[in-house]
Amino acid sequence: MAEAPRLRKVVTVTDELLLELGRPVAVPVRRAAAAAVIRNPWAGAGFVADLGPEVERIAPGLARLLTDRISEALGGVDRIESFGKAAVVGLDGEIEHGGALIHTPFFGNVFRELTEGTSIIVFSDDRLPAGEPLTVPLWHKTAAATRSHYLTCQIRIPDAPRPDEIVVVAAGASGPRPNARIGDRATDPLIRLADLDDLETVT
Repeated sequence: MAEAPRLRKVVTVTDELLLELGRPVAVPVRRAAAAAVIRNPWAGAGFVADLGPEVERIAPGLARLLTDRISEALGGVDRIESFGKAAVVGLDGEIEHGGALIHTPFFGNVFRELTEGTSIIVFSDDRLPAGEPLTVPLWHKTAAATRSHYLTCQIRIPDAPRPDEIVVVAAGASGPRPNARIGDRATDPLIRLADLDDLETVT
């Protein structure tokens, strides 16, 4: 029987913004990020050409665990309007190790299906020492070009990732960016560089 992934801790953070510049937010939005801290399954193995077996073993369970956490934090799957994902690799790992756990169908397709999404999932990944913050981008789970739902959330775990660990993150939001008002592609004018006669130079 395959060894179970070494899950050290799970962290969930939420926030809900109610005022922006002293003005009530038209649609209060809650953001949530859930992070699983696991031992890097490739730690100490040197260069591993085929990451697939460990991805298939670990990633689907992580996707389900983290989706359950953000769904609970936001009040159910139907409250998740935007989503994103991320991975942080400890200093002894490759960025590809984190990418392997979030960028394949074993994580992405499971996360998308559980959140009832259809969009490609926006992401971030990095290699960082323990305690460094990671900003996770979000966009609409079924209409990625919906500009009002371009958001970010930040998560920081003081003791993770250790050098031989990976932090895998799933994030979601229950609504649009606070007081979003920059329009959308459906209402944008057609803008071409040739039409901008007085293009201002920023100095």
